[in-house]
Amino acid sequence: MNKKNSILCTLTFATIILLVGSVLAAVALNSIGIQSVVAETSSGIANTVITTTTSTPIKHLIVIFQENISFDHYFATYPYAKNSPGEPSFLALPDTPSINGLTKVLLNNNTNLVDPFRMNKQDGMTVASCDNNHTYTAIQKSYHGGLMDKFVESSGIIRDNCSPNQVMGYFDGKTVTAIWNYAQHFSMSDNFHSTLIGPSLPGHINLISGQTHGVVPENIEGEASNGTLIGDLDSLFDDCSNGTKISMKGKNIGDLLNEKEISWGWFSGGFKPSAITDEGKAICESAHVNIAGNNITDYVVHHEPFQYYNSTANPRHLPPTAINMIGKTDQANHQYDLSDFWNAVELGSLPSVSFLKAPYYQTGHARASDPIDEQIFLVNTLNRLQNLPEWNNTAVIIVY
Repeated sequence: MNKKNSILCTLTFATIILLVGSVLAAVALNSIGIQSVVAETSSGIANTVITTTTSTPIKHLIVIFQENISFDHYFATYPYAKNSPGEPSFLALPDTPSINGLTKVLLNNNTNLVDPFRMNKQDGMTVASCDNNHTYTAIQKSYHGGLMDKFVESSGIIRDNCSPNQVMGYFDGKTVTAIWNYAQHFSMSDNFHSTLIGPSLPGHINLISGQTHGVVPENIEGEASNGTLIGDLDSLFDDCSNGTKISMKGKNIGDLLNEKEISWGWFSGGFKPSAITDEGKAICESAHVNIAGNNITDYVVHHEPFQYYNSTANPRHLPPTAINMIGKTDQANHQYDLSDFWNAVELGSLPSVSFLKAPYYQTGHARASDPIDEQIFLVNTLNRLQNLPEWNNTAVIIVY
């Protein structure tokens, strides 16, 4: 299959950047966006907190799970950016290895209706307002039996004055500056292929369970087929769910971590209830305004996969009983607000395994987020992590 005919923003082709604590990065932000990252080797940070025995130096794994970005959407021309006069330039290091990016033929004579085209910072406003059709069926049609040439007509969508051609747009290092600089100094997988296609929920379930089978009820038109999940539906075990609700059978990675008594947690932006009804039901209405001026609710039920399994769900969004219980089993059942992660960090109780989910407007998901808001979240998160005593024994994976 030739993946390089499309810039489709889906979960199909994920970007992974692995950050290991022997390297520190300092990132500068300005009012326009992220401008530069300068990396230097660490002189060594003493670890006074870690007590877990591991077979490698890594004692903490942090997975930052972002939304709906293909490899080519951010790295189509890496490491070469279009540097315009009068603007800060992106210049790759001399020893930057080549990647499996878009070739000149695919950039200029693409078999899709529209050639891939470069987007700039200003186009982030469009991305924050417009999304492509990334349902299971639309993506199957876009792939066209492996020809990869039907993305504009099958996945492009016209909504609110949005162009179907947007599906072929890509950003370079002038906009995704921080992400390109992380790629310059850390490890990146340019041939990482997901095992499934479709919208957000199947990708999240696959992340924690390695498959998407076990949905109850087994058949929902356009959403589930013969017990396999293919669509976005809310959870039976979440107070903040609406509409059709489902649950999942089987085990997930959280169950396996519990069996081994390994501390872990999923930390979501907006998971903390904005209000609680008289009956004790959680309400999730905290929100932020994105760069397009749209009010975006922070918490999205189908971005929290552990809530679909009764064994790992926290239906009422209950807080941990104490900060030192974060990562352990109590009423929160390992499901937390993003703020709980930093509370645990400040106490010196960083879990062994942590999944971080940004507020919706910072996930990178089109029509809610954009590259600048996304990178602000990534940079702020990584900068805080790099200042921890645990950093030298921490691995961070950014995946979509």
